[in-house]
Amino acid sequence: MRDFRRERDGAVCATFAAEEVEIIVQLAGESAALADTARRGAEPRSDPALIRLLPDAYPGDAAASAEFRRFTTDGLAGRKAENARTVIATLATPGAGEVEVRLDDGASTAWLQAITDIRLVIAARLGIVQDGDDGDIHDEQTALLRAVYDWLAYVQDSLVGALRR
Repeated sequence: MRDFRRERDGAVCATFAAEEVEIIVQLAGESAALADTARRGAEPRSDPALIRLLPDAYPGDAAASAEFRRFTTDGLAGRKAENARTVIATLATPGAGEVEVRLDDGASTAWLQAITDIRLVIAARLGIVQDGDDGDIHDEQTALLRAVYDWLAYVQDSLVGALRR
């Protein structure tokens, strides 16, 4: 990846290698599918990643949390799925090779939120609860997932830095 940069017209741009595009598209697709599962009424407690994406509003009060979830899940999960689909759409280009993305303010916000959601899902899968946790790295696949988690933090930081300029 070549870092995000601010263009004269206000857009932010970055260039991703084909392999990076494949990773982001796959993870964004999985994140959108997970959000859609929540919209269809899946019980969040059935999956630690759903709990991270849609946490209890009232952790000490199951009834109040359920009531809050009843009124908010569809809209919140819908926005999460749409953000992930925005990421996928901005990376969709015919052919192979590098992909340059060009994001306006709305797409930049969608990217930031989608990357946050993807990292929350990965954190749940690895058992990362707070900053400084390494997670459960016990094989090559989980080590790779942790590397992707860290790389996505870099992508997100690059985008935030470009937006500040």
